[in-house]
Amino acid sequence: MGYTTQADLITRYGEQMLLGLTDIGMPAAGQIDTDMVARAISDADAMIDGYLRERYVVPLASPPPEISAISAAITIWKLHSFEPGKKIETDYRDALAALKDIAKGLIKLDAATVAPVTTGGTGAMITDRERPFTEANMKGFI
Repeated sequence: MGYTTQADLITRYGEQMLLGLTDIGMPAAGQIDTDMVARAISDADAMIDGYLRERYVVPLASPPPEISAISAAITIWKLHSFEPGKKIETDYRDALAALKDIAKGLIKLDAATVAPVTTGGTGAMITDRERPFTEANMKGFI
């Protein structure tokens, strides 16, 4: 399941906008192309997962509302085949900025996090190999 749905997009942007963006066949079918919407949602979710992968277990089991809003903004931007309006472009840029902040850890989500990678030891690393520079082989330099 995606982070947003076609019903969410209709609620947020209106059925007319979705119809205008997806009903591009000749002649027009007069209905929303659900396959086109599903592809755009899938692309947006893949982008979100790419940003979140280092900090959170993806796909998110129950996405927080901010992720649903980010997914909707990216999806509607991806559905535009021509230059989107200023509001759509601004929402898309804001969504990308929020994803970058989440990836950096500046914004924290209420979701399962990835366990931090740890090394086996916590102390100093000691090597048993011979020292390359000693008093004997540095004669004349020391």
